[in-house]
Amino acid sequence: MNRLNRRRFLTTSAAAGLATIPGIRTGGAYPESRERTGADRDFHSANTGSDDPLGVRGSFPVTDELAYLNTASVGPLPVPVRDALHAYADNKMRRRDAAAGREAIAGARSRFADLFGADEDELAFLYATSGAENIIVSAMEWRAGDNVVVDELHFVTTFVLYRELERRAGIELRIIPSRDGVVTVDDFAARTDRRTRLISVAWVSNRNGFRYDLPALADLAHSHGAYLFADAIQAWGTFPTDLHDEGVDFACGNGYKWLHADFGCAPFYVRREHLEWLSADRYGHRQVAETLPGHRFRLKTSAEKLEYANPAYGPVTALDAALEFLGQVGLDRIAQHTHSLAAELREGARALGMRMFTPPNNPSAIVSFHHGLDHERLGRALADEGVAVTFQEDGKLLRAAVGMFNNRDDVERLLGVIGGLV
Repeated sequence: MNRLNRRRFLTTSAAAGLATIPGIRTGGAYPESRERTGADRDFHSANTGSDDPLGVRGSFPVTDELAYLNTASVGPLPVPVRDALHAYADNKMRRRDAAAGREAIAGARSRFADLFGADEDELAFLYATSGAENIIVSAMEWRAGDNVVVDELHFVTTFVLYRELERRAGIELRIIPSRDGVVTVDDFAARTDRRTRLISVAWVSNRNGFRYDLPALADLAHSHGAYLFADAIQAWGTFPTDLHDEGVDFACGNGYKWLHADFGCAPFYVRREHLEWLSADRYGHRQVAETLPGHRFRLKTSAEKLEYANPAYGPVTALDAALEFLGQVGLDRIAQHTHSLAAELREGARALGMRMFTPPNNPSAIVSFHHGLDHERLGRALADEGVAVTFQEDGKLLRAAVGMFNNRDDVERLLGVIGGLV
């Protein structure tokens, strides 16, 4: 398929892809629209067009060098976040403002709660996504014969954790296979029973971008007296959501992917009703709410009780700036742009004969497919054209991730490389 025909195909499929994605202009199961403020509209009133639909490419210098379709691996820093990190480092070097770190923590907590529909006291800042699931498992009382239900589209850390719990506590790990890249609520229901203590999912799968219906899974878990945990690292920053409405008990994701912050700061949401029993898995000075006589202490009772030591102030500063930037762009606009462009990419890859792993009509920014080509040759060709993606499954599976800064030309560069090799 030559470049002109490919462009015509993608332009035609854009409207079809957008119309079929649930929740994008269709009122489907995943609502993606929220009213923007006048300031938000002003922020994007100029310099937006087909080559820069959200008016943000100038804030992402990576676009000068690459068709960077790899945010699902590591999200590039936008200029405002780089500037915030520079100011943090300069301040630390010169010791100008000792309160800046505390202000960044308060700012990031407030912005995150605002963007994602949580209360500030339901949020803890951990160092890694995996810390959250470890805290949950550590706080629960397990008995031999209990079970945890996951599926094969989850991230590897989850399997490591529950295989160890299986060995140590005698629980059963139930792993659901996917069918055509999909795992349904009915699949979970068939494996959930009165001994199920926890259902754990990657809210958006790192393998193929499949997005789970959290409210339905939460209803299923709660009907059996179980909890629902969502690994949100591929979800935060890719669509608007209200965590209270999602019904999830716990959710966590790091800042270095779609939040466009840095490694080392992972917002952890704990639904309020669980704050009393969810205990920390380690202890330190930052959990102290009040110092009492005799080296005794009253500890915090909000989710901050899980923050046992000094935070990583640099990554927190980056998160604060990144959340401000995301709020200005608008999560609804990000979702509309990236999900529709991902639909175009999926249809373009399918038209080239790729075996799709991402299901159709899937409301996420990730597309993966088995390319059936020589992995090393394809990798070299992509590098030569400045296209960045991720290969999985020993190079057989190609995963592309559409960020807010990507445009149709980025997608065409990827498809053009593949089209030249098939």
